[in-house]
This record gives sequence, C-alpha cells and structure tokens, in this order.
Amino acid sequence: MELRYLSFDYSEDTEGTGSFEAMASIWAEQVPAVQAEIVSVLDWAHQAFPDTRAPVAEGGDWDYDLHGLREFSATDQLSYDAATRQLSVQSGPAGKPRHTFTLLLSASPAFSEQFRQRFDLDAC
Repeated sequence: MELRYLSFDYSEDTEGTGSFEAMASIWAEQVPAVQAEIVSVLDWAHQAFPDTRAPVAEGGDWDYDLHGLREFSATDQLSYDAATRQLSVQSGPAGKPRHTFTLLLSASPAFSEQFRQRFDLDAC
C-alpha cells in the first residue's frame, strides 16, 4: 500500500532500536483517508509481528504511540489606540477545524527492515 498522508521519518539509537514517526495535519475531508492509513500500518504490524508488541528495550519487536488533535483557528482584528496606547482585539468566528494525527513506531531491526519493504520506505 502506498501511503499518501503518512510520511515517516526514521531515527535509530545506539542500541539499534528504530523509530518511525509520521504526522499528518489535514482538513476534516481527509480524516477517513488518514485513519485508513493508520489502520493499515497497525493491521500490518499486528499480523506480521503477532504477539511481539512491547517496548523493544523489554524484548518486543515493536510498539506504537498514537495521538490526535483537533484545532480551530480564528482571525483576530487588531487595532492600536494611540491615545490610550493600547491594543484592542476583536476575535472572529472559529474557522474550519484542522486535524493532526501523529504515529510513532519503535522497532527492532527485523521489524524496521520489513516495515520499510512493506510500505516502500526506501528513503527512511
């Protein structure tokens, strides 16, 4: 499966534990597609490395951390009053929500190799 929204960065510690981290910041219309990619990654991990999800430092092959955030932005109308030497702020209505998902996978060398192959992450 080609990942369109999740773009993983890779780092490795001195003991060989890899970390794949992806973040997608999207509009509501793309939420189902991003969630489908997250499900695809986690489904693959559970199937390819069953019963080995645990911190790598404790003998596991992989583990993950998943978070979501929804942010609303609003424009502020600012004006400066020279007589009072103060700013006044008029907040506008909340805009369209932006959704941010982060997925961090910690991985053994074997998991890292197979994960790269499965999701065509040669650049990682």
